[in-house]
Amino acid sequence: MFSRAVRPTVSLVRGLSTTSQNNAKVAVLGASGGIGQPLSLLLKNSPLVSQLSLYDIAHTPGVAADLSHIETRAHVTGHIGPDQLGAALQGCDVVVIPAGVPRKPGMTRDDLFNTNATIVATLADACARNCPEAMICVIANPVNSTIPITSEVMKKHGVYNPNRVFGVTTLDIVRANTFVAELKGLDPARVNVPVIGGHAGKTIIPLISQCTPKVEFPADQLSALTGRIQEAGTEVVKAKAGAGSATLSMAYAGARFTFSVLDAMNGKEGVVECAFVRSEETECKYFSTPLLLGKNGIEKNLGLGKLSAFEEQLVADATGELKASIKKGEDFVANMK
Repeated sequence: MFSRAVRPTVSLVRGLSTTSQNNAKVAVLGASGGIGQPLSLLLKNSPLVSQLSLYDIAHTPGVAADLSHIETRAHVTGHIGPDQLGAALQGCDVVVIPAGVPRKPGMTRDDLFNTNATIVATLADACARNCPEAMICVIANPVNSTIPITSEVMKKHGVYNPNRVFGVTTLDIVRANTFVAELKGLDPARVNVPVIGGHAGKTIIPLISQCTPKVEFPADQLSALTGRIQEAGTEVVKAKAGAGSATLSMAYAGARFTFSVLDAMNGKEGVVECAFVRSEETECKYFSTPLLLGKNGIEKNLGLGKLSAFEEQLVADATGELKASIKKGEDFVANMK
């Protein structure tokens, strides 16, 4: 078993400052699901979280009871069903939304649209009513559409702040870091590959040319690596053979992003994460780029940086699909009853 002497080092996420104490209330909407449970466990482990509010349409009291026995400071509450959604969100500083149905073999993220669009719109509406100032971190796919949906719902309530609504694309960065490290024999914790664009297929654009430390690949290997990063989610869906999609790695990535948001809110300087946000950086209304985070969300959009010719072509190839997914999300809210 664990030695009591080493137990406090529970930081699982790189760059997490475990010394700073923050009194943040964090809600997880979809906390009983495949992503929600491990994500909630990672958040319960963090000294940055003082209150952890778990919401889902089933099983939340059990998940909350289970997590509440862990010897860390976060106080856990469980909320179940639409009648308890408002209470789950009251006073929240950060809301993380992994709710929705997962992909099965043969499905694209866009195939999830009809079910997940309604779920995300409902949850965004509750956020607008109960915690309009909170940082909203959306994991629910298709992110390329669920972020426009979230934004349009917040606009309807007159509380939209583009600096506080994030599509969590962190898993693309985590995967890129891991795959590059494997190929080059590096420690993945020390590799950083910016990934821009969107969060589906060819809209996922890893900027290998901007990797730190600097790495180079022959053209054929670069093309294969890029393709693997873009289709890594499908790799997991196939390997799970109908039993779900990426849940554990997504929970890790979701926790990493949440911790970065909390660190920045807590005054830590130089916190940079990529996320899918409202953007003026390209002709797409929403686009993922590296963002400098601060106490009020996005402090500065760091843009695309210098792209290689290969990466410029990837951006050009992604633009049409990205614009269509964004419009699909906006149209969904416009046509809501």
